[in-house]
Amino acid sequence: MRANAYLNFNGNCEQAFRFYAEATGATIDQMMSFENSPMADQMPPEARKMIIHASMRVGDTVIMASDAPGERYQKPQGFSVSLVVDSTAEAERIFAALSSGGAVSMPLQQTFFAARFGMFTDKFGIPWMINCEQEA
Repeated sequence: MRANAYLNFNGNCEQAFRFYAEATGATIDQMMSFENSPMADQMPPEARKMIIHASMRVGDTVIMASDAPGERYQKPQGFSVSLVVDSTAEAERIFAALSSGGAVSMPLQQTFFAARFGMFTDKFGIPWMINCEQEA
């Protein structure tokens, strides 16, 4: 068994996933629009370019996502996507890239539990935590 995060976007899933892939070095495994699915004729023309399903491999984890059609979109709350990285340099690079254009709620810094830890909401409205654990 495994658990994966599934993110919903307000029409900008493709843009967000391409941004995440560039910032983290992740690989986008799948990205399908409504227009390329069996549901194409059930969607209004303005929604057909929206993403029905996307998946991305970040290290050994998969993050999945889609665009929430119309009134189904809700602002993300009550969770954060947490990335655990291996070095302080990697933490600083990824934090700077992903938080660009977003809102930092806790600057990346050394804490009692981490060599580097910080939190932000990215420019797409997704909350993140970046953690570089201290060496044992």
